[in-house]
Amino acid sequence: MSDSQPHDPPSAAEKPLTPEEKELHWYRTVYQGDSMPQLTVRAVIMGAFLGMFMSLSNLYVGLKTGWGLGVAITACILSYSIYRTLMAVFPKFFRTEMSILENNCMQSTASSAGYSTGGTMVSGVSAYLLVTGHHMAWPILTVWIFFLAVLGVSIAIPMKRQMINVEQLKFPSGTAAAETLRSLHSKGGEAVRKARSLGLAGLGGAILAWFRDGGKPFAIPASIPFPGRIGGIPLDQWTINFDMSAVMVAAGAIIGWKTGWSMLLGAFVNYAVLAPRMLDVGALTSDHLGFRGIVAWSTWTGASIMVTSALLAFAFQWKTVHRALRGIAAIFRKDSLVGKDDPIERIEVPASWFLTGSILGGLGCIAILYWAFGTSILMGVVAVVMAFLLAIVCCRATGETDITPVGAMGKITQLLFGVLAPSNMTTNLMTASVTAGGADSSADLLTDLKSGYLLGANPRKQFIAQFLGIFAGVLVVIPAFYLLIPDAASLGTDRWPAPAAQVWAAVARLLGGGFMALHPTARLGLLIGGLIGIILPLLERAFPKAKSFIPSPMGLGLAMVIPFYNSLSMFIGAGIATILEKKKPVMAEIYIIPVASGLIAGESIMGIAVALLSAGGILG
Repeated sequence: MSDSQPHDPPSAAEKPLTPEEKELHWYRTVYQGDSMPQLTVRAVIMGAFLGMFMSLSNLYVGLKTGWGLGVAITACILSYSIYRTLMAVFPKFFRTEMSILENNCMQSTASSAGYSTGGTMVSGVSAYLLVTGHHMAWPILTVWIFFLAVLGVSIAIPMKRQMINVEQLKFPSGTAAAETLRSLHSKGGEAVRKARSLGLAGLGGAILAWFRDGGKPFAIPASIPFPGRIGGIPLDQWTINFDMSAVMVAAGAIIGWKTGWSMLLGAFVNYAVLAPRMLDVGALTSDHLGFRGIVAWSTWTGASIMVTSALLAFAFQWKTVHRALRGIAAIFRKDSLVGKDDPIERIEVPASWFLTGSILGGLGCIAILYWAFGTSILMGVVAVVMAFLLAIVCCRATGETDITPVGAMGKITQLLFGVLAPSNMTTNLMTASVTAGGADSSADLLTDLKSGYLLGANPRKQFIAQFLGIFAGVLVVIPAFYLLIPDAASLGTDRWPAPAAQVWAAVARLLGGGFMALHPTARLGLLIGGLIGIILPLLERAFPKAKSFIPSPMGLGLAMVIPFYNSLSMFIGAGIATILEKKKPVMAEIYIIPVASGLIAGESIMGIAVALLSAGGILG
């Protein structure tokens, strides 16, 4: 069987197979984990190396936009490119290519390092810094991130066999990563073009970041102001300018047209209409304009839009919730799958690993919640149990739609603990971190396992690769976080808007300290934003044919917690990608994702490097 074109497993629509027949068919016709290398030292080292850089990239992008970007496809292309280069330059040491399963194993390590350890850094951990005004001690943060990642990896184990083997959920990003690997190993010109475009885009992004942030041998401006005034105040004071960053443009190319134009609409309404009006009524003062001053007011409206829309979307998924909860018994019932003579028992991750990892990660989280954050043991147990139950729903939603509703998961936990532990903002934040971190990691890792399933990989070996990636991510992302964000004043700035953290912190303050101290217009914005977050999804469901013309509530809400220039850049990126998709669909299919990924990786990694060099006094 060729290592580049394994057969896809049959779908239930083609032939109604029993769970046993589905698994046996896959094992006999697709599985190739015993016939080629997979979990090798070079695959894990390459994955850990790339994952370290991807964790920095996601930390950078997350602090800028509040979003985390999947790293699997980028890691696949980078690994292929780097290893082919090493083979050409050092043929005596690098004699053979990585197999397609080695590259898949590599992307599992990279994804675990780059994604599973960093998501909570830009949300719950940064929100903790905003709320308390001080950092966690680094030993506490290290073990906290480690145990969260272990919990997330472990609770994905029982879901894999039910959701991927038996139900064969799509997991579109995982399918795309498998197709990328097949393309790269097909020896065709497309693989070379993708690799070259990613590398050149990465170099361009790095050069831009070096001259902009490093300023040597010459500097380019960080932004270009637009002429004009609103209310007699220069547009720059309203954050209306052009940001000299390719990251947001590249991110816009990935997020799609609807979210892109919705963000520009939200940004215009917030910064060009509402903010000047709030200045007139006294909710803002001329001494406190700029991003931080405006967002202190607008966060409440933006957060309420995102919270209510996310919770309503979660409610709309009641069928998914029902199937997920109904499937819990099937996940653990051995007789519902394959009996003791199951030939793939030896390659699937054993239940003992799930129990060991869940107990280790869960007890670790409970202990840290108790000793470091003053959360009772009972509430810690509730948080861990919720992490598992909501991860089931989160993973199923990802498998069906490719959208991971991790924001809704965190908000559900914050709402619950707002009732169980009122006025305790630390408990509110850190218990939500357990739920969101565990669910996010599980969904991402199941996406990786879907790639392995399509390529015929050994799932047990792939799990080991994922687990090893945790150490690489923890090793890099924590010291980088302290260097980039030395204190609470660093967050909520033009450089590090940290919108996800601000939303988390705003919800914690709202549930912990009440909101009567807010300016009346902020309270009104909270109400109106909540209604908008409900009305827009209802309009989409009522008028499905007009869905593309109805603004995205997440786009509108996010635009109110990031600067105008970020929304403008993302709109530009979305517009460029949309035009290419319509005018040059073949070119768009080949180049949009590699070029966007390269720009994000190159600029963010160089931005991290410049920040570290500046912190060390090397750059003046």
